[in-house]
Amino acid sequence: MNQSVEKLNEVLSFIKDTFVGKDSIIELLGICLVARENAFLLGPPGTAKSAIVRMLSSCIKDGKNFEYLLTRFTEPSEIFGPFDIRKLKDGDLVTNTEGMLPEASLVFLDEIFNANSAILNSLLTALNEKIFRRGKQLIELPVLTFVGASNLLPEEETLEALLDRFLIRVKCENVDPEDLEQVLIAGWKLDKRKNSEKPQITPDLILKMQKESKLVDLNPIQKEYLNLIHSMRNAGIKVSDRRAVKFQSLIAASAYLSGRDYAVLSDLWILKYTWDTEEQIDILSGMVNTVIENDPEDKKHPQAKVQQKPDAEQLLSEIDDLSNKWKDEKTSMEERNVVKDKLRYVQARSKWIQNPEHKTILQEKVDLLWQTMLETT
Repeated sequence: MNQSVEKLNEVLSFIKDTFVGKDSIIELLGICLVARENAFLLGPPGTAKSAIVRMLSSCIKDGKNFEYLLTRFTEPSEIFGPFDIRKLKDGDLVTNTEGMLPEASLVFLDEIFNANSAILNSLLTALNEKIFRRGKQLIELPVLTFVGASNLLPEEETLEALLDRFLIRVKCENVDPEDLEQVLIAGWKLDKRKNSEKPQITPDLILKMQKESKLVDLNPIQKEYLNLIHSMRNAGIKVSDRRAVKFQSLIAASAYLSGRDYAVLSDLWILKYTWDTEEQIDILSGMVNTVIENDPEDKKHPQAKVQQKPDAEQLLSEIDDLSNKWKDEKTSMEERNVVKDKLRYVQARSKWIQNPEHKTILQEKVDLLWQTMLETT
C-alpha cells in the first residue's frame, strides 16, 4: 500500500475512533475525496453529521475549508463572496472570494435544500463542474469534495437537481442501542481529541491520489457492474448514463484505498449509497449485497461485510405496497416486472431479520404474493 493511501487511511481511522458507529459514513467521505465526488448526509439533528465533516476538515493541512448553514434568505455574497468595491468603482464586476467557497478545499453546506433561486444556478455549476461563474468572471474551484446535509429530502422538483449533484447519499441515524455506552465515553473525550494532535494530509497529496485512482483497472467487475445498473433501473432507481459513468470513479476509489490497482466485486458496496428516496435504501442494499456476497472472503472490502439491519415493519409495508400495485388493474406489464424485481430483493432482505416470528410472517407474506403472481400471470 502506498504512503498516500496509508496517510488518508490514518486520518479516516482517527475519525472513526472518535465517532462510534459511523465507520461507513467516514469511509464514504474518504472515497468521495479520492474520487472528487460529492456526498449528501440525511438525518436528524444530533447524529454527528456536522461534527464528522468538521473533524475531517481539520485534518486537511493548509486547506482552506468553508462551512455555511443555508437559509431561504441566503445571498450569493454570503457563499461566494461580495463584489470587490475597489474594482466596482471602475465598472468591473469582480467577486472578492477571499475566505469564501471559491477558495475552499472542502465545502460543507448544511441544510442544503434551503438554497433559493438566487444561489441555485451557481451552486449547481459549482457542484457539477467545479467552477464558479459570475458575469465575465470564471474561476476553477480547488475544492476536493462538497458535503451537503439536511434533515429532509427535497420535495420541490427544482431542488431534485441539487440532490442529483451529490453522487453519494448516506442516511445518518442514532447508533445502535448496544453501542450507546461507547458513544457516551467517546463523546465525553471528544473535546480532548479536538485539541490533541491529529493526523494530517495535504490537499496536494489528495489531488495526487485522485489522479492515481483513475488508473485502477475496472475490467474484472465490468460485467457484474453493467448487470447491476440494469437491475437498478428495472427496480425504478434513476441511474442516468452520466451517473453510471461517475459511479466508476467511486468504485475505483474503493479499490485504491484498499491498496489494489484493480477492482473486485465487493468494491460495488458503494452503490448501496446511491438511492433517490428512503424507500429505496433497503431494496438497493439487497440488490448490491446479492452481487458482492459472491466475492471471496479474502478479497472482500471491509465495508462490504457490514450488513445494514433491516426493519421488519418497513419490509412488511413494502410487501403490502407491492401487493396493492400488482392487484391494481392499471398496472402495466413493465410495471409488473418492476414489482417482481423489488419483491425479489425484499425477500432477500427478509432473511436477515433476527426475530424468528417476524421473519416467518414476512416469508409467509412474500410466498403468498408470489403465489398470487403465478395465478394471475
